[in-house]
Amino acid sequence: MKTIILQESPYKMALKELTNDAIALLKKLIETQSFSSEEDNTALLIEDWFKHHKIDYQRTKNNVWAINKYFDESKPTLLLNSHHDTVKPNSAYTKNPFEPIVEDGKLYGLGSNDAGGCLVSLIATFTYFYNQEDLKYNLVLVASAEEESSGPNGLNSMLSIIPKVDVAIVGEPTLMNLAVAEKGLVVFDAKVMGTPSHAAHPNDNNSIYNTIKVLQWFKDFKFEKGSEVLGDVKLTVTQINGGKQHNVVPADVDLVIDVRVNDAYTNAEIAQILQEKSPCDSITPRSLRLNSSSIPVNHPLVQAGIEIGRTTYGSPTLSDQAVLTCPSLKLGPGDSTRSHSADEFIFINEIEDGIKIYVELLNRVIV
Repeated sequence: MKTIILQESPYKMALKELTNDAIALLKKLIETQSFSSEEDNTALLIEDWFKHHKIDYQRTKNNVWAINKYFDESKPTLLLNSHHDTVKPNSAYTKNPFEPIVEDGKLYGLGSNDAGGCLVSLIATFTYFYNQEDLKYNLVLVASAEEESSGPNGLNSMLSIIPKVDVAIVGEPTLMNLAVAEKGLVVFDAKVMGTPSHAAHPNDNNSIYNTIKVLQWFKDFKFEKGSEVLGDVKLTVTQINGGKQHNVVPADVDLVIDVRVNDAYTNAEIAQILQEKSPCDSITPRSLRLNSSSIPVNHPLVQAGIEIGRTTYGSPTLSDQAVLTCPSLKLGPGDSTRSHSADEFIFINEIEDGIKIYVELLNRVIV
């Protein structure tokens, strides 16, 4: 990763201290279980940060949030957001997922990379700018809950509570490159019907055999419109279930289809196409709210990032960007390929450089 060296300023020593504090906070977060909807105790740790740094804050359920000291309603507002919930550790861990172990410059622990490093870096960045006057943008920080489960009490529940947001930075591991677009997600439940019968008797309408041509259709189907940034829509059958007894042909087979949507379609358009064209007897989307998201490349945030040497790309993974209606940029320390992996880790210097890059970026935009 390219190291950013900040220009001398009266805030430089404070930034070093904030970086050390951020790494210490991340270690505490790793030690504290925070599965989605169970983030009570990590929320307390984030509250302690705000109290220690004398920042006025509010907590809504397990979401902890604050606005900059000199908030001005006449100015546009920039949201800084990342999440403090985690998935559950998988069985392949060889290290204690709740022990912050530092080895060879790596900080190991559940949630270290996704998205603890991003969260503490954004918290440190917000704290750095909190007391500064005459900013061009207001700042709102939300340390949100339930991102991993797309739950009802996460960032989506905060948008009617916090000030109106004009643009956002969502902290997810991107190697501090600029994810200017992100694929959306629609999960479908589908059903293939047949005639139930005893396995010993002839049956030309076996629901399991009927599923063969349906699976082939999904394997071969392509959505027409691609995206320069996000590529093609990705459709994958991920679950299949049918039958309960060895001697009974079931009446139906259930399928689950995962569709990752580019910015050429809305989720509603994807649902309409599959409901009209797929050979299933029924196909129903679970939700249409997790749309693709993007930010224009000519937006000042993106241009500032390009100016300091960051590259742009389209992200295939989902984040809390999906619940935002404003332009949003996904950006954070760490590597997405480590997320949800065994022995998850983030490099200490990724956090150090991440905070420097966040501050340099915002210095070019909001100061």
